Amino acid sequence: MTEKMLINARIIDPSQDMDEKGSVVVDENGKIKSIGKNVKKTDASPAAEIIDLKNNILIPGIVDMKAFVGEPGYEYKENFRTLSHAALAGGVTSIVTMPNTKPLIDNVSMVDFIIRRGRDKASVNLFPSATLTRETEGKQMTEFGLLSAKGIVGFTDVVKTVQSTETMAKIMDYASDIGVLIMQHAEDYELSKNGCINEGEVSTRLGLQGISYIAEKIIIERDLSLLNEFPCRYHINQISSKESLEVIKRNKEGGLNFTVGVSINNLSLNENDIGDFKTFLKVSPPLRLEDDRLTLVQGIKSGLIDVIVSDHTPEDEEGKRLPFAQAATGAIGIETLLPLALEMHHNESLPLKKIIETLTINPAKILKINKGTLKRGSDADMCVFDLDVPWIIKADLLKSKSKNTAVEERKVQGKVLMTFLNGELAFKY
Repeated sequence: MTEKMLINARIIDPSQDMDEKGSVVVDENGKIKSIGKNVKKTDASPAAEIIDLKNNILIPGIVDMKAFVGEPGYEYKENFRTLSHAALAGGVTSIVTMPNTKPLIDNVSMVDFIIRRGRDKASVNLFPSATLTRETEGKQMTEFGLLSAKGIVGFTDVVKTVQSTETMAKIMDYASDIGVLIMQHAEDYELSKNGCINEGEVSTRLGLQGISYIAEKIIIERDLSLLNEFPCRYHINQISSKESLEVIKRNKEGGLNFTVGVSINNLSLNENDIGDFKTFLKVSPPLRLEDDRLTLVQGIKSGLIDVIVSDHTPEDEEGKRLPFAQAATGAIGIETLLPLALEMHHNESLPLKKIIETLTINPAKILKINKGTLKRGSDADMCVFDLDVPWIIKADLLKSKSKNTAVEERKVQGKVLMTFLNGELAFKY
């Protein structure tokens, strides 16, 4: 590739505490050569391609810590190719893929398959996760050491929680010895069984079985108690309630070291949006009260919550257009992650740099991958967006194979214009 020089950009890179007007030079190997306000034309070779960004914002490529790809077994919902197209259109260049495929990613041969298939078919950086336990049954842990050596970045049972305290203690003990990342979905099975919506006024009115915040809180309290004994790399995939945040605050202030994620669904919607049985808003964890949503936003602001994820869960229309209790759980979100996150900047809830931090460098640090930064020598994975352009989310225009968005017809502000992968233009609006 030829050298590139991106000029007239507002560069926001939280990994360098940078928010300034300037330029970026990308060398012929797709690495950042120089960046910032002091970059001069002479820093690039005479043959370099000049790209004028017209004062739009340039950030590191987004790192999404939780997205489902349908391969193998669910290709009719999503595949590597369609996921890549949707991700690049949303400025996402690195994805942690979930292991709840068919068969599950819980052994070495499946890891080999997924890495090989991803390399052949995907056009983004894929970082596969594997299951915490065999068959996600919560009984026997998987071979953490072997799987990590094959390229697994973390272990999760996705929307299942390890219910057995004994098993969880063993997992954390082993994980603390070998340094792997444990990613837990916090939801007590007995307290959430058959539930499909937040427990409260709306669930009573609609006649649906509710899921109390206690189901989430109790698992977080248990796991953090274990973490005191077995200090491993522990990450809570997604939280949804203010009560959970209180537990997190108490433990983080007490010096306990762990990280926390939140889904963009729980930051941009609440239980009232479900209206009269809108099944496309059935997600896990469920949408909660507006008070919970506002508290989660403040949790990001204070640094208690480390990352925002898309929780991209494609489902076909047949699975969604069923009675609420029987409908499939989950919504696509990788393409709309950034514009929905920018809402919190536009309504002055969060500083722009903080939002970008939760989408780039924070997940990269948790995963221990060399992404989410524009430091000299790093891969030139970049996203360029217009902060202010208004548009309406239309399911039919989204690039995912499944169209189960929870934010159909939503008016948003902020559009991805270009996405670069290793210095090459991978998407242009």
